[in-house]
Amino acid sequence: MQRPPFTALAAVYDAIMADVEYDHWADFVLTYARDGRMELACARALDLACGTGGFTRQLLQAGLSVTGLDGSPDMLREARRRLPGVPFVEGDLRTFALPERFALITCVFDSLNNLLTPEDLGAALRQAWIHLEPGGLLAFDVNTRLGVRELWEGDAVEGLAPLPGGEEVHYHWSHHYDAEADLGVVQAFCRLGEQEFVETHRERGYDPQDLAPLLRSAGFPRFEIVEYPDYAEPTPDTARVWVFAWKESET
Repeated sequence: MQRPPFTALAAVYDAIMADVEYDHWADFVLTYARDGRMELACARALDLACGTGGFTRQLLQAGLSVTGLDGSPDMLREARRRLPGVPFVEGDLRTFALPERFALITCVFDSLNNLLTPEDLGAALRQAWIHLEPGGLLAFDVNTRLGVRELWEGDAVEGLAPLPGGEEVHYHWSHHYDAEADLGVVQAFCRLGEQEFVETHRERGYDPQDLAPLLRSAGFPRFEIVEYPDYAEPTPDTARVWVFAWKESET
């Protein structure tokens, strides 16, 4: 019944996450890019940790030429079914290497929190910098330390989600904070008919003061760390931050 992260979950992920506001997040990111005078028409974008392609689709609908990258072949299988014709690549956020360079690179839904050490996060940021065009923009969100400690009110979410074939998946996800490891731990239980599985997901929280030196070391001297949806400066009570980091233009 115990499965590795993002394996069995892939088949029911879109049903459980049907209410995720990918469209609003995309508007948030693209508005920032346009305000920075980025020309987005037909621009190349790379969606890191793309999963089943929920955010990828929003970028595609906005007119960008999008490539998706994820470490899970199971999630990518669903993405390819959902968005035929979009190039999806299996790769590790810390080490991926693609021949193209991109005007926009995104990584949403606290995916970078799955990197459990600052060294791993720094490596992923450096790979993003390498794959940006000069003048390009990296946009991502992360849960803060507070967000990882206090993920959900009551530390559990539960429900029934309809599947396209008429079946329903019952899910019960519980969260606890491992103080010794400084990690949030989610036990994701799902039942579909007679089949049951559990995946264990771990996240490390990153505060603005953790992110700033990692961004500079990765090559980003110019960045902003803000709140959603108003681009406000984060406070100590902010549970999730968004980061916009620019790669310097060539002179």
